[in-house]
Amino acid sequence: MSEGGYAVAEVTARELEDSAEEFGGLLAETVHGGASVGFLAPLRPDEAAAWWRTLGPDLAAGRLVLWTARDRGDGRLAGTVQLRPAATANGRHRGEVAKLMVHPADRGHRLAGRLLAALGIRTLVLDTEAGSPAERLYERAGWTRVGSVPDFAADPAGTLRPTTIFFKSLAHQQAGEDR
Repeated sequence: MSEGGYAVAEVTARELEDSAEEFGGLLAETVHGGASVGFLAPLRPDEAAAWWRTLGPDLAAGRLVLWTARDRGDGRLAGTVQLRPAATANGRHRGEVAKLMVHPADRGHRLAGRLLAALGIRTLVLDTEAGSPAERLYERAGWTRVGSVPDFAADPAGTLRPTTIFFKSLAHQQAGEDR
């Protein structure tokens, strides 16, 4: 990390397309580091970049929102998080958190918390590999454990692992900020 810290910002579909290789590098490095984010190792950066490019239409249509954390010193991509807002009229206050990733070299700087804070929606739901560092992160950050599902997803090595489902209600936090 540079002395200037990190900047968190929302990303447009055009910005994603223009930086897909950089996003692919982050995803490949995250999977290589053992994170269970929906991909199996080994994951080549070009394969990961191609996956990122598939998100462009959803991003452009508002079915997906993407934030990044970039090093203020060199502009390097340090982390990402996605939000899939609920599509139904009675669920516009909630969304599913996906692909929270922080580059291994940038961990320990509270980037995951800053990325999650950027989501700006009342009720958040996510799942993460049970027993993983991510599960401990969400517990420390005050997320409520709903339960676990055995053999829910394969880890990067292809082994089926349980997942823990969490939610966090930000309604009381937002109400306090509005006063």
